[in-house]
This record gives sequence, structure tokens and C-alpha cells, in this order.
Amino acid sequence: MTERQPAEGKREKDRPWLMRTYAGHSTAEASNELYRRNLAKGQTGLSVAFDLPTQTGYDSDHILARGEVGRVGVPVAHLGDMRRLFQDIPLEQMNTSMTINATAMWLLALYQVVAEEQGADITKLQGTTQNDIVKEYLSRGTHVFPPGPSLRLTTDMIAYTVSHIPKWNPINICSYHLQEAGATPVQEIAYAMSTAIAVLDAVRDSGQVPQEKFGDVVARISFFVNAGVRFIEEMCKMRAFGRIWDQVTRERYGIENPKQRRFRYGVQVNSLGLTEAQPENNVQRIVLEMLAVTLSKDARARAVQLPAWNEALGLPRPWDQQWSLRIQQVLAHESDLLEYEDIFEGSHVIETKVEKLVAESLAEIERIQEMGGAMAAVESGYLKSQLVSSHAERRARIESGQEKIIGVNIFETTEPNPLTADLDTAIQTVDPAVEARVIAGLEHWRDTRYQPPFNHPRPCKALDRLKEAAKGTDNLMEATLECARAGVTTGEWAGALREVFGEFRAPTGVSSAPVAVPAEEGSALSLVRRKVQLTADDLGVGKLRFLVGKPGLDGHSNGAEQIAVRARDAGFEVVYQGIRLTPEQIVDAALAEDVHAVGLSILSGSHAQLVPDVLERLRVAGATDIPVIAGGIIPNGDADQLRAAGVAAVFTPKDFDITGIIGRIADEIRKANKLDPLEVPA
Repeated sequence: MTERQPAEGKREKDRPWLMRTYAGHSTAEASNELYRRNLAKGQTGLSVAFDLPTQTGYDSDHILARGEVGRVGVPVAHLGDMRRLFQDIPLEQMNTSMTINATAMWLLALYQVVAEEQGADITKLQGTTQNDIVKEYLSRGTHVFPPGPSLRLTTDMIAYTVSHIPKWNPINICSYHLQEAGATPVQEIAYAMSTAIAVLDAVRDSGQVPQEKFGDVVARISFFVNAGVRFIEEMCKMRAFGRIWDQVTRERYGIENPKQRRFRYGVQVNSLGLTEAQPENNVQRIVLEMLAVTLSKDARARAVQLPAWNEALGLPRPWDQQWSLRIQQVLAHESDLLEYEDIFEGSHVIETKVEKLVAESLAEIERIQEMGGAMAAVESGYLKSQLVSSHAERRARIESGQEKIIGVNIFETTEPNPLTADLDTAIQTVDPAVEARVIAGLEHWRDTRYQPPFNHPRPCKALDRLKEAAKGTDNLMEATLECARAGVTTGEWAGALREVFGEFRAPTGVSSAPVAVPAEEGSALSLVRRKVQLTADDLGVGKLRFLVGKPGLDGHSNGAEQIAVRARDAGFEVVYQGIRLTPEQIVDAALAEDVHAVGLSILSGSHAQLVPDVLERLRVAGATDIPVIAGGIIPNGDADQLRAAGVAAVFTPKDFDITGIIGRIADEIRKANKLDPLEVPA
């Protein structure tokens, strides 16, 4: 019997990428249990999701935190929470990714102090803090401070980690959310690279890192990207990314060591394309998107985390996250993927596409540099308006059927889905009582942090030192570590810096977005425009006024922006003040602007508390003739409750026809004002 020979081209298998699941919810204790369970299932790294108050620098009892505590991640308000989050998890042995940006320095400080308490050698800590504030201004909305101070926080953190935590990635240049906000592959590459240039220039110019160690800075820069379902294009995008990074680091920063110039990236595959309709199709979408960043050895991700099939419906359960982990494990351990060199090397089709992406991306990078760089392009509104425009064009292609999405605008008939037969159990829900428990725990921490067993020093001196450092030029990391050890809370740390740095409201990009859908005679938009104008005439006003509001801390503004742009194009006068508003502020604006309808967009799950609050405030003000429309990831049961509370209409991701939604809003205005229905079809 002859020995089986290895297939031609086979060699020793590559090591698999880091396998993560983005997770965290409710409380530190519940998330700790989830992490330990996932690690036991073969997960090889941790990816921590923090709740919105933690990400935006508020304690759980702040007015803006209401309804948001523990919903999209875990609340971490102080060192005690961080201790419980990683209890019985040896941090020296972990590779931990933390999706945190504006408050990244604070969370890293808490992580370091917990590791020290465990007896860890902090020089061995491995992991990543996302810490990319530019994309927060553009797409995700968890920014706090203006661009200048934000860049300083990032710069100080990079300088500190290079010296003290050399295996840590202090920033993850994050193009993932740019694609979610509508970025084309060229925009995703160009805006991410422009951010990296801004950060590296700031570190170099700060003088905190000697020139001979600058290669170490470049070597610790990592990227976090998005992989959509356009498989070939996404794989070519990653090859282009690596090629441009190699060129920029060599030519702009003089990095000669090829290992330091390596393009290091992790990926979460696309959530934008996950559908509420026929959600089972999301599984094959996730697999295709994963292949785009794993098949090509020369552009393979270093870490991969996959969404769950039901994320368009709500919060995934542990079983759903396990399914996504098993998808990775089957590819890495059952297939022969890791046994071969790069299988796309020499393909003229791939090379042509990569060259085109490189050329177009470099041209856009140069355009941004001529504006003064990424930070200037944020402040001018250029980057945001480009993304809003790209997203509007994509939505228009979907509505017209030019871009096909299975189960949404084509092949919509379906058999009953056993996975969602009982929708209430097909997703994880966060107990509303969690918020009260977390707030009670926070109050207890504030009252007892100076007492045994912790005996933290009084936080006043630490916060004063932080403010003094912020007013000067000292690296802020040491003062932040002192705050962590003194038992300071997330809200106290961020509040001290708000006093010095101020806050920032990013440009919305709505007013400058071009018309994406033509309104030719007979088109859907022209018919809605006529309905809007006839309703304005019947009410005796020049234009209908529509307020689009985002209550709470949910900064994912893409949907709100697209509604605002389409309402504008349909003839509404739109009032849109951006993200992070209280119900009180929204109602005050609605009354001051004398609007005819209010649209509320919430994707974080806080609709059950915030929408009824808006309704009640309008009722108290005697403005019950203003219909309230709600949109977001809203389960059917919640939608029924909102309608029962007085919401005129509820729209979710399955409602992709934005023009039709605008027509429906006009209908609700007519109904609220006791006008006869129009015969104009929408």
C-alpha cells in the first residue's frame, strides 16, 4: 500500500485567524458569563461591545442614558465593573478587542489596572482599542470632543502604549462603519487611509516618540474593515488596501522594515446587507463575505468576527453567536483553505481591478490632503456629505430594483420560516429592570468606593490632575490611570475633559446631499411631491414641516439622514438637528418650529422608553395633532405597543421603499388634521 502523497501545491497549514464574537450586554456579570462560555466553545479572542452611555462618556444615571443602559453592549462605569467583566479570565493570556473610541483611553486604563490587579505583566497584554474618532463623526456617532482634542487623546494613547504596552494595538483605523454609512470601496480605502495619515502625522509631530521608534508606531496600527457581499470587489479592495498602506508607510514615513509596513486588519463582515425579510438568507451572505477576507492569503484578515443571522431582527442569542463562530471553524479546520499559497496570484482580472482601486483611492486621498487632511475634511462637512450622497444613491438603486436583494425586492415569496415562528424567542431581549439594577450599583459604588475592601483615594485630586494635564501638554494617560485607581466613574472622567475640551456636534451632511431619486412626471417621487404640496395647500401653509429626531445616544444616523434627504426632495421643509437629543429637546424643537409631523429613528432598542416619552410630552403641550412616526430595529410586539400608545406608523428595515414612507407620512398628516384622503397614489 503506497503512502498518500500531498496534493500538488500543498504545504504546511497556516495558522487560523483569531476568531471572535462581538459580545456584551446587560451587566458586567452577565457579559463575563457569556465570554467564558464562548471561550469554552473554541473562540480564540474576546471582542467587547460596550453600551452607548459607556461609549459616549456618560454614567448610567445620566438623562441621556435613559433606555440605553446595557442594550447594545455592557455598561462599564468604573473599575469595579471592569473587574467583574473579566473575572476568572486571565488577561495576560487573552487577545481582547474593545470597540471603544471617544472614551478609549479611559477603558484601556481600566483594563490595565484590572490586569495589574491580576498580577499580569502589562508588557504582555495583547489586544486592540478601536479609537478611531473620525468615523464616529461620519457614521457611528459616539464622538464626544472636538477633532483637535480627540486626536490628542489618540496621540497620547499611542505614545503611551508603544512605551508601556508594546503588544497592544492602540488604534484600529475603522472603515467598517464607513461602508455601513454608504461608502464605496474607493471611499472606504481613501477615508481610512486619510485617517491613518492624520494620526501618524500627529504622533510624529507631537515629539513623544523618537524617530528611531516610529517604525514601532506604524507596526502597531491596525485596521478594522467591512466585507460586503460583492465578493470579488471586496477581496480586491483588501489587496488594494495593503498595497496603498505599504506605499504610504514607506514613502511618507520612511519605514524600511517590511514587517513594520505589513497591513494588519481584522474584519466584521457586513451588517448593512442583513435583511429582516427572509433572514435565513443572511447565513449565506455572511459566508460569502467571510470568504472575501480569508481566501486570499496575501490579503487575509488577522482576526474575523461574524454577525449573527438575526441581527436585523434584534439582539442575537448565545446560540446564534455560536452558529457564526462555527461558520469560521468549519472553514478553518474542515476545508483545505489554509494549505495553499495565494490562489489569486497572477490573475489578470484581479490585478486589473486592484490597480483601478489603487489609482482611484490615491486620487481621493490626495484630494483630502489638499483640503488640509482628514480632520479638516470632517469639519468642513465634505466627508459626511459624500457618504450621505453615496448611501442615497445605493438606496435609490435598491428601490428601483437595479440592485437586487433576495427576499426584499426580488423573490419575495417564501415558505413559513421555522426559525422565526416565535419571534419573541428568536432574539435575545434585555430585561428592562437591568437599568435600575445597574444604576443602583453605580450609586452604591459612588457611596462606598473609599471604604474597605477597595479603599480608593478620593477622586477629586485625580480629576483635578486630569483637567490640569488637559489644559497643558502632558500625556493624558498617566492622569487617566490615576483616575481609574481612584475609583472615578466614566461620566466623571469624560465630564472633566468636557469642561476643558468642550463638545462637538458633527455636520449632518443632509443639506448638501444631492437629489438621488429623479422626480420625472409619473415617477413615484413626483406623485409623493404632489401629495405633499396638496396637503400643504389644504393646510394653508407654504410647505409641510417635518422634524426628524434621534432621541437617546444611538448615533447610527444613516436611516434618519436618508429619510430627511428624501423628505426634502419630496417638498418637505425638514428640521434635522443630528443625534443625541433628549425627548424634551425634540418636543421643544417640534413646538418651536411648528412642525406637522415628527419622525423618531432609534436602532439601539431604547424605543420602548423614549418614544412614549415624546408622545406624552406632546400631549401635555396640547400638540396631539402632530403625528409621531417611529423607525428602527423594532420587534413586532414592540411595534404593536407603540401603535397602541399613539404612534401613527412604525417602519423597520424591511420597509426599504423610502419614497413610499414619505408618502405615508403625508397621509398621516392629513389624517391627524382631519383632511380627506387624497386619491393621489404614493
